[in-house]
Amino acid sequence: MKIIIATIKSWNIANAYEFKKKNEDTLIITNRNELTLERLSEFQPEYVFFPHWSNIIPKEIYENFQCVVFHMTDLPFGRGGSPLQNLIVRGFEKTKISAIKVGSGLDSGDIYLKKDLNLYGTAEEIYMRASKIIFDGMIPEIMDKNTIPEPQIGKAVLFKRRNTSQGEIKEDFSLETIYDYMRMLDAEDYPKAFINFGSYKLNFSRASLKHGKIVADVEIERSEYE
Repeated sequence: MKIIIATIKSWNIANAYEFKKKNEDTLIITNRNELTLERLSEFQPEYVFFPHWSNIIPKEIYENFQCVVFHMTDLPFGRGGSPLQNLIVRGFEKTKISAIKVGSGLDSGDIYLKKDLNLYGTAEEIYMRASKIIFDGMIPEIMDKNTIPEPQIGKAVLFKRRNTSQGEIKEDFSLETIYDYMRMLDAEDYPKAFINFGSYKLNFSRASLKHGKIVADVEIERSEYE
């Protein structure tokens, strides 16, 4: 079966090439400029899968090809941006990955299937875990069963995309909240959780919470607001 996998994150790219070994008729796209109607029309895929794409999918593409995006919430709960971070700040310890048909609405497309996902560990660990579920389970199931997507059921709850300033650790945070902020932003290309300290900014990564203490790596730089 001819498929396209369009993704930008290193863990998904690695899994995509492993997947291609089992399904040779797989075209991998890692640059948004390569996702064109002309290229897709020439390849003629039965599915175009988007694990962590983070770019707008042109209307001319999703109207002409069966496009599937993966969203890290139990839709229709959690439509919108920064799903992982929004889940963690709300205290969620587990979620579902929803495979949805791409359309004009924000994460409102019909559902192909959902799979459970645990939210322990750093953001990068969670994304890598999700990637394995998507490539080892969800994509093969959709392909093998020719799954027919069904409309979302329930009340939609919208998430707002979080910005860099919302990664600041505040004085009144509990130890558990500080740890959650550090881990939920610890991934490739993500701005880290930080503390402003005078003319400096302290950025945190590789955090662990044990015996009532947080141990983490810290990078200190001059504040942009100095």
